[in-house]
Amino acid sequence: MAARTKSTKDRPSYRCTECGWQTAKWLGRCPECQAWGTVEEYGAPAVRTTTPGRVTTSAVPIGQVDGRQATARTTGVPELDRVLGGGVVPGAVVLLAGEPGVGKSTLLLDVAAKSAGAEHPTLYVTGEESASQVRLRADRINALHDHLYLAAETDLAAVLGHLDAVKPSLLILDSVQTVASPEIDGAPGGMAQVREVAGALIRASKERGMATLLVGHVTKDGAIAGPRLLEHLVDVVLHFEGDRHARLRLVRGVKNRYGATDEVGCFELHDEGITGLADPSGLFLTRRDEPVPGTCLTVTLEGRRPLVAEVQSLTVDSQLPSPRRTTSGLETSRVSMMLAVLEQRGRISALGKRDIYSATVGGVKLSEPAADLAIALALASAASDTPLPKNLVAIGEVGLAGEVRRVTGVQRRLAEAHRLGFTHALVPSDPGKVPAGMKVLEVADIGDALRVLPRSRRREAPREEEDRR
Repeated sequence: MAARTKSTKDRPSYRCTECGWQTAKWLGRCPECQAWGTVEEYGAPAVRTTTPGRVTTSAVPIGQVDGRQATARTTGVPELDRVLGGGVVPGAVVLLAGEPGVGKSTLLLDVAAKSAGAEHPTLYVTGEESASQVRLRADRINALHDHLYLAAETDLAAVLGHLDAVKPSLLILDSVQTVASPEIDGAPGGMAQVREVAGALIRASKERGMATLLVGHVTKDGAIAGPRLLEHLVDVVLHFEGDRHARLRLVRGVKNRYGATDEVGCFELHDEGITGLADPSGLFLTRRDEPVPGTCLTVTLEGRRPLVAEVQSLTVDSQLPSPRRTTSGLETSRVSMMLAVLEQRGRISALGKRDIYSATVGGVKLSEPAADLAIALALASAASDTPLPKNLVAIGEVGLAGEVRRVTGVQRRLAEAHRLGFTHALVPSDPGKVPAGMKVLEVADIGDALRVLPRSRRREAPREEEDRR
């Protein structure tokens, strides 16, 4: 009699201990996370049925729920409170992710010191540094306080033990990828470990009414490392951004169960720590007495916040068959589009055979279409070696047909420019209410916008030579 074939339930299964990927056969390398030697055999889980259990908290009408327990408490850092929606809510879990060296630990150590200074017991757990290293940073940024407790732990059970001993109102864990539970298979930072650590800390936060700030690593693509489930479990997800060669740092809200996600916090990183910038526009401008060819100012929106930024362009004769196109802080594709529009619609043919360099000031990144008009005018000004009028800002999206399109928040942008002393603006048609004392020129296409440039023989010479041919 033939032997009975094993059913699917009896067959062994294999699972990656790093990411949790499952397969019916063994593999030397996990195709999901590309880790070697992490696929191991495990038994098929037993099928269980959940039965109704004892109710721990009775359901009540929503109108009888006390909402005062979810009132936000300030962190002591106004720029961070702006992004959080007024502060951190007791029991909330916040995930702050960013690239290495951007200043995450410095910012959260400052938050911990401000919380401790308000007589709130605060526990700072570091899994990446020793306690003495964190103490040195605390000395540098003046973050020493008796209510600030420091622990260097990488074991989840030890972290939970510190919670019982200190009973903090604020927990900061740096970082969630460095802590692991011995009860779970896999290395720290793996999918199973991150899920277990985050789940345990979220449960502790909700039960104790303790706010928790978690530091998260990011991948090369800028995504938060670990399972996507982590972002779904936490209440708030913040991204900490900034060029390590510049002073500016931005905190953006990606997810916020207690407020809006269109706010941005601005910070300046320096030797003494990190400070909030209530008015960061000064970092993006170059103060000069007279205008310089190739520069144009615009007003960008970072969330709800308008920021005045400067675009600079430089054109030189190219010695290469294919002229260079170099950008910094600007999208290369948008600069290339503006070059094509200027040549075809603006009748500026001097740009095709020249090296083009375009950049922003202060490390700010301009990616929104509202900066198109400023990019185009900076390029035209550089090509003609003619400066734009002083105290002028340009706002608008430029289409491939040369038309200048309307953008959102024009009134807020103009109000910010007027507050900083700018008296003239180029905007699309129908800008709405204009600040008193500000002269606004509405432009329909790139040709109208180029009329603000004084006539220059250098700009017209290439076209005249082409016409003679």
